[in-house]
Amino acid sequence: MNVPFFKTKLSETAIQAVTDVLTTGWLTSGEQSTLFECEFEKFIGGNVNALTVNSATAGLHLVLEAMVVGPDDEVIVPTLTFTASAEVVRYLGAKVVLVDIDPETLCGDFTAIEAAITPRTKAVVFVHFGGYPVDITPLISTCKRSGLRLVEDAAHAIPSRIGQKHIGTMGSDAAVFSFYANKPMTTGEGGMIITTNQKVASRCQLMRTHGIDRDTFARFTGKSHQWRYDVVEAGYKYNLTDIAAAIGRTQLQEVDKLRIGRMRNAEWYDTALEGLPLTKPPRPGVKSDHSWHLYPIQLHGGSKTREKVIRLFAEREIGYSVHYTPLHRLTYWAKTARIPQDGLPIADAYFDGCLTLPIFPTMTKDQNDLVVATLKEALFT
Repeated sequence: MNVPFFKTKLSETAIQAVTDVLTTGWLTSGEQSTLFECEFEKFIGGNVNALTVNSATAGLHLVLEAMVVGPDDEVIVPTLTFTASAEVVRYLGAKVVLVDIDPETLCGDFTAIEAAITPRTKAVVFVHFGGYPVDITPLISTCKRSGLRLVEDAAHAIPSRIGQKHIGTMGSDAAVFSFYANKPMTTGEGGMIITTNQKVASRCQLMRTHGIDRDTFARFTGKSHQWRYDVVEAGYKYNLTDIAAAIGRTQLQEVDKLRIGRMRNAEWYDTALEGLPLTKPPRPGVKSDHSWHLYPIQLHGGSKTREKVIRLFAEREIGYSVHYTPLHRLTYWAKTARIPQDGLPIADAYFDGCLTLPIFPTMTKDQNDLVVATLKEALFT
């Protein structure tokens, strides 16, 4: 029995939805993309505008561009994240300022973020690492006092909630979700921007398709006199196809059931790993819903123990990953980002022994038990 790191669950409804799109002959952004946006707005709540994009990276880029981030600006980003959270800042010529994480959440440390603010700071990108639902109310207050824009990188955080509020609806300027293949809901590749700021939404909508002032679907399916359009900005090619949107619509209907499947596996792990020489992932409050996109543990034996576990996992065909090498330990960011003089010790300590265990909605108890048994074997032999 092998255990993949993740396995996408697509229903027969999703397969039929794709088939239906294929039979229409219209495969790029169109009716399905628009319906997906409307349904996502209703699901998330908070009177948001939702905009489909072809990746969360594209979404973050569009949002920061709409906020007029540019070469004279700095943007604060936690070091424990995927490179995309920071690279979009460099697309716009701005400086990335890396900050440490809170060991209780593995997300950006509020105190460190506030300490990193300078007169050049334009925005903060806050990452809900692993889908952990952080109450960002204190950070919203900090950003408002300092006149900063706050963007939530919610790539891992659908359908994470605090109380009845989804991530992205607590007062930030915008949030961006990912629908990459292994995310809690997927379109294969894709993402969604949400914002209550109509100016930001309008700018993102314009720039995601070449800066053209007319909707592509309307231009090609409307009356003959509607063919005219204008290019008002040098935009990008960031739109989502109707094929992907059709999958997304079915996944959105199932996303809470998919989360429960992931949560069940997290609970199995929590029980089975009790008392072992490792630190389990942080747990949110009882009134919060965690997406459980990731289940990252920290091995007390550090990197040597991790390599021992990885070797045995590979022998047993058990998937794993490491989330993430902190950005300040990667060549490009070590050279280009602003890093605190005293370093980023919390992220360093986390990384030295971190390992992400497989977790996905259809993972069975037998698969979960095999992962734990193999982990114990590596730790104690």
